[in-house]
Amino acid sequence: MTFKDAVKICIFQKFATFSGRASRSEYWWFFLAYILASFSFAILFLVLNGISGGFGKESGISTLGGLILLLGGLAMLVAILPSIAVTVRRFHDYNLSGWWVLAGLVLGMLPVLGWIATVVMMIIAALKGTAGNNRFGRDPAAAPDPLTIP
Repeated sequence: MTFKDAVKICIFQKFATFSGRASRSEYWWFFLAYILASFSFAILFLVLNGISGGFGKESGISTLGGLILLLGGLAMLVAILPSIAVTVRRFHDYNLSGWWVLAGLVLGMLPVLGWIATVVMMIIAALKGTAGNNRFGRDPAAAPDPLTIP
């Protein structure tokens, strides 16, 4: 699966789909897209806010910088649902319930356990999924889905 395919699937085809399985490439390409989008909005905010003189103001944010901050925040807020959905599908590929993702997110809010939960979730996402079909569906790495249009 390519970067473009992963983003297209996670955003447009399976935006809030928590059933089924996600391959490692689908998960990690979407994760990379999420990180790149976050950094892009941050850099765009810093550049445009600096150009428009926002850092010289008392509030520290120009109108243009505030608009970029608002749009970036909304984009990241919208992207939370597909990122949780692809994580649940990734856990399904390892034959784990999606409720473990919720447990990891809750533990992630705690000071010390948060780091441990994050590392464990990343390790699970990096592990090879169950070979063949499991209780959550067919193996995404085995063969292309016949219902998917190339």
